[in-house]
This record gives sequence, structure tokens and C-alpha cells, in this order.
Amino acid sequence: MTGRVFFHVQHLLGIGHLRRAATLARAMAVGGFDVLLVSGGAPIDGLALAGVRFHQLPPLRAADSGLRDLVRLDGTPLDDAFRADRAGRLLDLFDFEQPDVLMTEQFPFGRTQLRFELMPLLEAAQDLPSSPWIVSSVRDVVRRTASPARVDETVATFAAFDALLIHADPALVRFEESFAAWDDVKARALYTGYVVDCDPLPAPRGGTGPGIVGKGEVIVSAGGGVVGAPLLHAAIAARPLTPLADRRWRLLVGANMPAAEQAALAAAATDGIVVEPVRDDFPTLLRNAALSISQAGYNTVIETLCYADRAVLVPFGTARETEQADRARLLAERGMVAAVPPDSLSPASLAAAVTAAWAGPSIRSFPPVDARGGQATVAALRQMVAS
Repeated sequence: MTGRVFFHVQHLLGIGHLRRAATLARAMAVGGFDVLLVSGGAPIDGLALAGVRFHQLPPLRAADSGLRDLVRLDGTPLDDAFRADRAGRLLDLFDFEQPDVLMTEQFPFGRTQLRFELMPLLEAAQDLPSSPWIVSSVRDVVRRTASPARVDETVATFAAFDALLIHADPALVRFEESFAAWDDVKARALYTGYVVDCDPLPAPRGGTGPGIVGKGEVIVSAGGGVVGAPLLHAAIAARPLTPLADRRWRLLVGANMPAAEQAALAAAATDGIVVEPVRDDFPTLLRNAALSISQAGYNTVIETLCYADRAVLVPFGTARETEQADRARLLAERGMVAAVPPDSLSPASLAAAVTAAWAGPSIRSFPPVDARGGQATVAALRQMVAS
């Protein structure tokens, strides 16, 4: 083994953060690292963890889509006893592992609600006679609405870190466009490319027969589904208003969508619309589809850029949560996709975006996205541990 990695991740609403962390952890394991992925969110069935060890902390989640307050899975507010117990379990686990690398997902550039456990974890790592490398693993975009005081706090906390790994392609989206204090952290920052399980240069499958899954369809997806129902309902209503009204529209329903919403979608579906659960062959569907409509989460967007021909992004967003909206806007400005701002979703606006995407250039006409983030992360960690 090259070294031991202790990787902390917390998903709060959807499962995107955990999915990306698992993908990165698998890449590190393939690269020779002994990886322990420590998750603080709700347990997820079917998470691919080949070669990666996994530990589940007492789980918590966001109270609502505002992502500000934390609760237990049953909705009970966190209390001091819960926080102390979880922080203690995390410290005991870290002390047992004695890793060469401590990696935090998003923190301190996000997940600041977890300071009750992550600040003691950083202090424990720094107090060791042989301190591990302390690394922050972040996405391409962070919340742009952070207050100046919060940004200053982030910079101060980052002083304990040795490196910032930005899992993005700077030719598409630059971290400094959303993080105001870039000059204070850039000396320890490295762009790795996007972290995703996909070939950055996929070839579309040929043929027209019924065995070609998703051939010529419109694929509509909304991630885990917690906040995806408005997009799926808008897609049903938008279909007859688009130049793709004669195509099959396949709506993929995430496992976290409430049962009542799933039933309402099934009842609203007309001929030519398929409503079904999220599928494992999503990349194949994208590769064969005429067009993709989706939210703008990290994993879905990069799979779209790797596989899809044309796409419409409908980001989830609030006044506070700007990540998906910024990602969609930046890609739309480059002409790669069409986008519908979070506060303007309607059947008419979605139909207009579909029409624009259908008339615009193929994503495949642009230079391929750098999706080698897993390999670049392994190379960076190897260099750290070797030194």
C-alpha cells in the first residue's frame, strides 16, 4: 500500500457528495492507498465501494432544502450530547487509524455546520508526533453567498491544511469565480480535473433498433429526487411545446422522492412518457439520447458533459445555495448547454430551453472535459506521502 487515507464526507440532502467521495475513494484504492471512507449522512444502499473500507457515523441530515440546520434522520434537532458522542467516535476512529492523509470533503469551504467534530479532528491531526497530510477535497463551485466573515473564517481554518484539491477542469469552471479569497489559498491549490466514472471520449452507440436503450429519447433526471418533482412535472407539461414532442421522454425518479410525488408523476404521464426509477445504466441512456434534461449537481453535469449530445440544465437553488445555478450558468455561457434559472422554471421556460439546446451545437463538438480527477488525485497524494 502507498499509504492510509482517512476520508470524511457528509451528505445532507441528496447523495451527490457521497457518490463523488466514493468514486474518488475507489480511485485512490486502485492507486494503492488503503482508504477508509467515513460517512456522516444517511446510509445508502448499493454504494459502490470496491476496495474501500467504510465507516458509518451516527447519521444526520439537513432539516430542509435550506441546508442551514441539521437534524437526526427522524427530524429530531441535534443536541450537545449527540454532537459530543459523534465527535468522540470520530476522534477514536482517527486515533485507531493513524492515517498518512486526512481528507475532508468540502470543509472548510463548506460543511461548516460540522465544525463541532471537524475542528477537534484537525487539532488531533496536528497534535500527532508525525502529523498526516491534511487535504481539503472540493468541487468546482462553492456557495458564493458566504458572508465576508465566513470567508475570513474559511481562510483561517484552511491554515491547518497542506493542500486544496479542486476536482474541476479550469477550462470550464474556475474555483476562484465562486470563492472570494482565492489569493489566500491558491498557493496550496491544485486542479485535478473532474472526478467521475466515465470515459472522457465516449463514442455514441450506433443502430436504430429497439435493443438500443434510450435511442433518440429525451432523458429527464433529478438526482436523488428530494427536490426534483417540480422539474419532472414541468417536463411532462413542456413536452408538447417542444420540437421533440414526437420522441419518447423517459423520466427517472430518484429513490428519495416522496411516494406521493412519484404517484402523481405516474398519473400525469401521457402516451410517449415513461416514468421509472433511476437506472444503473444512466450513462448509456445519456450516450444514446437525443437530449438530456437534468438538475445541475456535480455528478450529473459531468456525466452529461462526458456522454450526452445536447442538454438542458435546470439547477436547484435558493437565495443562499448558489452552487448548481453558478455551474449551469457558466456552462451555458460557454454555449455547451441551455439552462433555466432556478426561479423561472415553468413548462414554457423549459420548452424554450429545449428548443434552444436542440438548435444549438452538440456537446461533443467542444473539447472533451478533463475527467481524470481520480488519477490526478492519486498522483498528488503519492507525491505528498513520498516526501
